[in-house]
Amino acid sequence: MNDTTQASATMRAISQDTLGGPEVLKSVDVSRPAPGLGQILVRVHATSVNPVDVMNRATGVFTGGRPPFVLGYDVSGTVAAVGPGVTVHRAGDEVFGMLPFPHGLGSHAEYVVAPARPFVRKPEGLDHARAAALPMAGLTAWQALVETAGIGAGSRVLVNGAAGGVGHLAVQIAKAHGAYVVAVAAAANAGFVRGLGADEVIDYTTTTLTEATGDLDVVLESVGGEYPVQAVRVLKPGGILVSTLPPSLAAAAGAAAERGVRLAGLFVEADRLGMRELASLAADGRVTPHIGATFALEDVAKAQANKPGTGKTVLLVN
Repeated sequence: MNDTTQASATMRAISQDTLGGPEVLKSVDVSRPAPGLGQILVRVHATSVNPVDVMNRATGVFTGGRPPFVLGYDVSGTVAAVGPGVTVHRAGDEVFGMLPFPHGLGSHAEYVVAPARPFVRKPEGLDHARAAALPMAGLTAWQALVETAGIGAGSRVLVNGAAGGVGHLAVQIAKAHGAYVVAVAAAANAGFVRGLGADEVIDYTTTTLTEATGDLDVVLESVGGEYPVQAVRVLKPGGILVSTLPPSLAAAAGAAAERGVRLAGLFVEADRLGMRELASLAADGRVTPHIGATFALEDVAKAQANKPGTGKTVLLVN
């Protein structure tokens, strides 16, 4: 059931004793955990930085408690040990997945304990760095577009923040399902998002959504501000606005009711079905995670301060 690793051994992890800026993050030695019922112990090879990690570091909003805690949700690595009752993985399997959101964080470490079933086999052609860029952002895009909005061939889909972590994967997922994709991004990233498959690109620095497009079936929104109200105005009756920032939808509720537009606020969930679909898309080359920057685990403070123009920021662990 277990490898030669002793549960009493120590490991490196990035922890914080107080809330604050990136400077509160520090490398510490902590006890290596052991997997319990239905769990696996994963030796982490790569993880990533998501916007929620920055929020948790500064405010603790999704941590379930005060510091100290270890941040991080994305994992790509090797199963080091399995707990009682686990049949879907064995020690030595290369897996990737997402820790349970919101309170299951802890992947910014050399090892992490995770529930077994939300994790799936890593495709052979996908290295650990790119695999670590996929789970949280990819599941967000998948659950928003496929499971919530029900996109299909011919759907007209707008992706706001199309060059970012969720956005660049959403463009690819939408194209894989036969959608016509309108991408919102800075002019400097227009070539990047067109390379992902976007059919149109709107430069948000010079043009509003209402000036540039309309008659849409789906809008995936992850920026907030004035965008939810603009999105409602470019959706056709019966269309849907899916936001990864649910509180931002309140401002658009009145206009949505008038136009017959549906609103959906999404918080991502760790999910085996979604991960298997993402793994299949990645294995077939229909979805390729883009890494905007890489850092060593110990440089996570620099990684959190960095704002890549495209894709995801990845932490290399082992």
